[in-house]
Amino acid sequence: MTSPKHAFGSYGIVALLFFSSAIVSADLSAEFYDETCPDALDIIEDAVRAAVSKESRMGASLLRLHFHDCFVNGCDGSVLLDGATGEKNAVPNKNSLRGFELVDDIKAQLEKACAKVVSCADILAVAARDSVVALGGPTWDVELGRRDGTTTSQDTANSDLPAPTSDLGALTKAFSIKGLTQKDMVALSGAHTIGQARCVNFRGRLYNETAPSLDATLATSLKPRCPSTDGTGDDNTSPLDPSTSYVFDNFYYKNLLRNKGLLHSDQQLFSGGGSADAQTTAYASGMGAGFFDDFRDAMVKMGGIGVLTGSSGQVRVNCRKAN
Repeated sequence: MTSPKHAFGSYGIVALLFFSSAIVSADLSAEFYDETCPDALDIIEDAVRAAVSKESRMGASLLRLHFHDCFVNGCDGSVLLDGATGEKNAVPNKNSLRGFELVDDIKAQLEKACAKVVSCADILAVAARDSVVALGGPTWDVELGRRDGTTTSQDTANSDLPAPTSDLGALTKAFSIKGLTQKDMVALSGAHTIGQARCVNFRGRLYNETAPSLDATLATSLKPRCPSTDGTGDDNTSPLDPSTSYVFDNFYYKNLLRNKGLLHSDQQLFSGGGSADAQTTAYASGMGAGFFDDFRDAMVKMGGIGVLTGSSGQVRVNCRKAN
C-alpha cells in the first residue's frame, strides 16, 4: 500500500488522542440517516460498486482511506482535506492514497439528495464496507453519525500510521494506543488480501531480509519491477496478495505461512514462534475459522476511534475543505 516508511503508515500516537471505541460508538447508530437522508447508503453503495467494477483496485483504495483517516486524530474525514501541511502530503499518503475524486462524486450526489446531512467521515466508513463486500468479503452494519473535523495534520499522520518496516511489537503497540488489540490488528491486516504495495516499501524485504526471507519464487518474479537500486522503480506496484489480488478472502494469511508476506510488517504476523502465529494460522485454515467475523468486528471498533458527534465538528459540504 504505500510510501518509503509506511505500510498502514507510521507510529507514535499521543495518548490524549485516544478514545475508547466502546464509549464513542454509543453515540453512533446504523439507522442515523434513516429519516434525514434515507437514500444515503444506496447512493454510496451504487457509486462504490460502479467504481470497483470499473477498476477492482479502487476497493482497496477506499478501504485504506478509511483506515488512514481513523488512525490520525480519529475517524473525522480529515484525510480528505486539501492543504500543503495536511495529511494528504504526509509520507504515508503522498502520491499513494487514492479515491479522492470518487469521494467527491459521492458527496456531490448526497448534497443533491439531502444537503448538509451526510458527513465525509461517514462516507469513508460506508465506502470501506461496500468495497469489501464488492470484492467478496463480509458485510456489517456501519454505525453512523460521525461529524467532520476542520483541521488536518501532516505531522500526526507521519507519526501515527504504522510503517511497513514495523516489527510485531511495534505493530501491536500502535494499535493498542488506538484501543485495538493484537487480535484486532491481525484481523485488520487481512485488508492486505486486496491492494498493492509500492516497490520502495518492500525493497528491503526483497533484497535484505533473511529471517525469514521472502519466498524465492515470488522474489524472482518481483525483482524485474523492483530493482535493488534506490530511486529505480520506486513507484512500481505489486499485489499484497499475489494469489487472489482482487478477491477479499483469506489467501493473505495462507501466503504468510509460505513466507510470501510482501511487506516486513505483513510477515511479522507469522514468524514461526511469534505471538500472532496461532491466529494467523487459524485464519489461513479457512474463512470459517473466524477471519470474516473478527474482521467485521474490528472494522466497527476501528470506525469508532475518536469520532466527533452531536455538536462537535461539522458536516462539510465539500470534503476537501472546511465550511
